Amino acid sequence: MLQSPLPYIFDDRTGAHTSSDFDDIYDRAFFHVATAPQRSGSSAIMIYSMNHRASRHRDSQPFRQTPAAVLEFLPDGTLGNVSFMQLAGGTLTLPMVRYLRKTSLFGRSLSRKFMCSDGREYKWVHRSVEGQEWTCTTADNYIAAHYDLKPADVRAYGVSGNTLTIYEAFAPLTLELLASYIIMRHIQQYNL
Repeated sequence: MLQSPLPYIFDDRTGAHTSSDFDDIYDRAFFHVATAPQRSGSSAIMIYSMNHRASRHRDSQPFRQTPAAVLEFLPDGTLGNVSFMQLAGGTLTLPMVRYLRKTSLFGRSLSRKFMCSDGREYKWVHRSVEGQEWTCTTADNYIAAHYDLKPADVRAYGVSGNTLTIYEAFAPLTLELLASYIIMRHIQQYNL
């Protein structure tokens, strides 16, 4: 019997890109996404790597840990900076317009490419594959990740029913794929 690796399938608890929990259904990885106001009037979305599945109790507790990534947006909603906290204690900060670039000069804004820490280029596209709301592919056109909406005829309990799937070969890039996906949702919401 041929066994293939299991992809990371993250339940999106709320379906809102500004505040949700992304919990792998096989309990291998957990992320908490929360909005934090900034002093300058801008806003930031913090992505926290968690040690356990989301709970309602966690929502009522203040966070005291360092986020794994910070997505900063200007007061008018335009793109600011994306920062990834490095293992060595440093921070890698990039302007979002340089991090997520349009795929062509006259291309759709909902098709953008970016570089990951593995040195490869990836691309998020909105509704390019039937049944997938968002699809992330490699430069070789392999699907690395996709975000799917809950089918209308399926019931969901305690979660939105929407899922983010990241294939196991790309699991080391989970934080970068999640951060870039959230930025793409922001770009869609603000029509940037």
